[in-house]
Amino acid sequence: MFIGEYSHTIDTKGRLSMPARFRGLLGAHFIVTKGLDQSLFVYPEDEWKILEEKLKKLPLTNQNARAFVRFFFSGATECELDQQGRIRIPLNLREHASLEKEVIVIGVGTRVEIWSQEVWSNYNNDDNLSYDEIANKMQELGI
Repeated sequence: MFIGEYSHTIDTKGRLSMPARFRGLLGAHFIVTKGLDQSLFVYPEDEWKILEEKLKKLPLTNQNARAFVRFFFSGATECELDQQGRIRIPLNLREHASLEKEVIVIGVGTRVEIWSQEVWSNYNNDDNLSYDEIANKMQELGI
């Protein structure tokens, strides 16, 4: 399970050192794709296959389902760690997540998320995020 928050930097070639705790869980090959909230999602191959199967079952006749599948798959790329434990993030994905230098890498259970430090700080701003609202929504979901 991926948990925790780590500050890293991305170099001018788009390389990001993955937290050591995540490297073994990601495996030799994994998928990086456009995420929600201006982030990137990183999935180990086994989790990606589970998600892929769910997305394949969405009805082709549903416009929102088609849009989400296009968004998710069109941004996806296969990655692997280099000798130094880094991944190279393609330009289109760096642009999607506004990744420049300072980056936050977080564990979110079955996936990793990569955020620009500025975007992550804004997302976590108390004015933008009501923990009471979130708690109420989670209760509605039975959690």
